[in-house]
Amino acid sequence: MHQIYDFAVIGAGAAGLSAAQYGARANLNTIVIEELAPGGQALFIDKLENYPGILEPINGLELAERMQRQAEQFGSSFFEASALSVRKEKGHFIIETSAGPLESLTVLIATGARHRRLDIPGEQEFVGKGVSYCATCDGPFFKGKRILVVGGGDSACDEAIYLSKLSDKIVMIHRRDRFRAQKALSSRVLSNPSIRVLFNTVAKEIKGDSKVRSVVLENTVSHELTEEPFDGIFIFVGSTPQTAFLKDIGVQFDESGYILTNPNMQTSIAGLFAAGDVRATPFRQIVTAAADGAIAARSASDYIDEQRGQTYR
Repeated sequence: MHQIYDFAVIGAGAAGLSAAQYGARANLNTIVIEELAPGGQALFIDKLENYPGILEPINGLELAERMQRQAEQFGSSFFEASALSVRKEKGHFIIETSAGPLESLTVLIATGARHRRLDIPGEQEFVGKGVSYCATCDGPFFKGKRILVVGGGDSACDEAIYLSKLSDKIVMIHRRDRFRAQKALSSRVLSNPSIRVLFNTVAKEIKGDSKVRSVVLENTVSHELTEEPFDGIFIFVGSTPQTAFLKDIGVQFDESGYILTNPNMQTSIAGLFAAGDVRATPFRQIVTAAADGAIAARSASDYIDEQRGQTYR
């Protein structure tokens, strides 16, 4: 007879690792499915200094390794594979993976979202060395320094305003002749004395040595190239939730493709939960993802108890 897990977690970022710990501590037979190294977006963080209780900055890899060991100590198991699809049959979930199918009473989707990249020379090379996709995470390292912000939507404007509290040497570029952000946000950026806005401008190349030193910019109208000195470049051109494998199960998404949940992390399908960056949420941080994961594990435990007719309160 094949094994049926209580709680299958797809994705081993902060949300998935937190859920694995809380699921195992709730005595759920828990398995985590991850196609790459555990850690998710945290792996791109060079120095993590805003996680509660972490007084000395550590890198994201070290935090992820600690969270994985902790989940394993409580009894969670890890399975290296890619999730290909999820379907529900007779009250159970069948997860098709690149290494074979798994069956579970409940499933947590914690696959996160990937930052869209500019795909220009130097971008990948300088990730963690001046190239960032999170102002809250990395902004404090650039206090008083020269910062380039790329993007024109709500997130880009929000992050530029946040960064303007740390430095008065900010340049913001957008490829169009006006922002896509809400008018109120756009106005706040345009009236901010610490932010110089360049419309019809794109980044063509990021240069440096051991860290970012300058960025080549192109005017999309005149095609003139200029090179300006910068210490950091923050890129906010959107993100893509990793949900392609859920296309056939019927879960509800918002207009941007993020999974809709209630406060208990429950999706539109009973027994299927979502946590972290993959779900529709106004704030995406390691600490909020970890909280989501803990809530999802508790909700999964409650769901299983209800299905088995067990009530303790």
